[in-house]
Amino acid sequence: MSALLWALVALPLGAGVLLLVVGRRADRAAPGVALAVAVSALGLAVTAAFRHPSARAPFLDGLPMRLTVDGLSGLLAVTVTAVTLVVLLFSAAEFGSGEARARFFGLMLLFAGSMLVTVTAATLPVLLMGWEVMGATSWALIGYWWRDPERTSAADTAFLTTRTADLGLYLAAGAALASGAGPTSYSSLSLDSLARADEPWLSFITAGVVVAALGKSAQLPFSFWLSKAMRGPSPVSALLHSATMVVAGAYLLLRTGPLLDASGWGDDVVAWTGAATAVLLGLVAIAQTDLKQLLAASSCAQIGFMVLAAGAGATTGGTLQLVAHAAAKSLLFLAAGAWLTALGTQQLPALLGAARHHRTVGTAFTVAALSLAGLPPLSLWAAKDVLLAGALERSPWLYAAGLAGALLSAVYSARALWFVWRPAVARPDARRIPAGAVWPLVLLAFACVALVVPAFPPVRDSVSRVLAASGQPAPHAWEFALSAGLALLAAAGAWAWGARPLPLAARAKAGFADWLGLERAAHVLLVAPTMRLARAAAAFDDRVLDRAVEGSASATVRLARWTNDVVERAVDGTVGAVAAGTRALGRWARRPQTGQLHQYLAQAVAAFTVLAVVLVLVR
Repeated sequence: MSALLWALVALPLGAGVLLLVVGRRADRAAPGVALAVAVSALGLAVTAAFRHPSARAPFLDGLPMRLTVDGLSGLLAVTVTAVTLVVLLFSAAEFGSGEARARFFGLMLLFAGSMLVTVTAATLPVLLMGWEVMGATSWALIGYWWRDPERTSAADTAFLTTRTADLGLYLAAGAALASGAGPTSYSSLSLDSLARADEPWLSFITAGVVVAALGKSAQLPFSFWLSKAMRGPSPVSALLHSATMVVAGAYLLLRTGPLLDASGWGDDVVAWTGAATAVLLGLVAIAQTDLKQLLAASSCAQIGFMVLAAGAGATTGGTLQLVAHAAAKSLLFLAAGAWLTALGTQQLPALLGAARHHRTVGTAFTVAALSLAGLPPLSLWAAKDVLLAGALERSPWLYAAGLAGALLSAVYSARALWFVWRPAVARPDARRIPAGAVWPLVLLAFACVALVVPAFPPVRDSVSRVLAASGQPAPHAWEFALSAGLALLAAAGAWAWGARPLPLAARAKAGFADWLGLERAAHVLLVAPTMRLARAAAAFDDRVLDRAVEGSASATVRLARWTNDVVERAVDGTVGAVAAGTRALGRWARRPQTGQLHQYLAQAVAAFTVLAVVLVLVR
């Protein structure tokens, strides 16, 4: 059983590293290798989801490396590998042969492997390993076209923002280790043991996990990094921002639900942060004129529902939302990438008639957008209601906030559809979308329809049992009808409104279009003070430390010169005098040494005479 789990994580990691090491020589074979690995990983993930294997390997004394698959991690492992396979299928057909394919597919496999490690980790150190590699490879993928300074700057922004939030996991690990909640020295680092810590360590652990999760999932106030991440290739956006990196934080919160509940405050903070993100980033999505920016803001908003579910204890609803969102959002990003390649633009006004020009892509895009809007009978409609039932049980106000976010989902989804389905304009220079890139979109469109089934009994009850989430609140029929009716009205209103400007004040529209000014706020509150501190430290280093070191060096040189001129001259004179005296004594001592026996006898007589006189006088 452990071999199955080791193979699941080692196969994509090893193949990704191999492609990166071989480099451009493997460009031709890279798509085939990546697809074969993705198919194998999907088969292993499905098997692991049924068998629930565990694996253990020596790591530190008392702290082995532990991986495990249970209901939640099994479902997510299947989702990650399935979306990875579909995205790689699209990339194999769409990615130009002149690109560095080995680097691209190698990074994609390495990223998927690190996500699988994150999902199956049973302890914080192993989780941190996968978390860190996932962040590093996401930086490399977002900045894949590294010759463009704007893309590398966007990759840096995304990496540094998430990296700052990732420090929360180190805080959580340190607090967990200090708490000693487990029976052995390191067992407190197990994810299952975090909720057993005592105060104040419990609050530190909770705060660290929440900050790291919100940062990785682009929730408020970290949402702006996802806007910058849109500079990467569309397949990267489809993988990173649908089923992997940005849902990793939501997964972590769903995984550590007992910790949030035990803290006494973590569940409320998480639930309301998710609700606020769903509403505010929904408004940001409505204000966008760039399709990928709209989809990015909608990702933040949709993941806000998952975070809300984690805080409300609606594990089943949050998991269903995660899986359904993965299918819909990866389809939307891939369709946007196909139009960008074919039409050379992702601006909504320039995409008029894009769906009419490429009917199959347009139809698949429509299915995903309608699912995102929460219209029946598509997957996200039912999944949202399952998680909102948990919000309603906790607080009517939380339910109302979630329902408002769902209405905004219908508005921005309908707005995107309005542009792409308007009467087509002449596009003589439009490129043909390869058939190989269309079929993955069709598969994802079918998934958007089929994934509605798990949201209803008896499949929903089976999902709850798999997730070990007993006592989950079930939505009533009126909740399904209410959300569907409101979504339909909101979508119809957005369609009727068309491309007219939003009925908001100019400052409000500018704020929503600029992602609430979060990046500027981060620069003002964090980046600028840090840079000022760095400049002050550099000035202190230049003006104080450097001058002190240079002054010390100059004084040392002057002392050395004085020592050379005065002290060493005196020492040399003394040594010379001693040597001269010694040589003189030596010359005097050599004079009696004539080699004549009678002189030695006379010297002995003289010496004994002196000795006798001394003895007589002393007495």
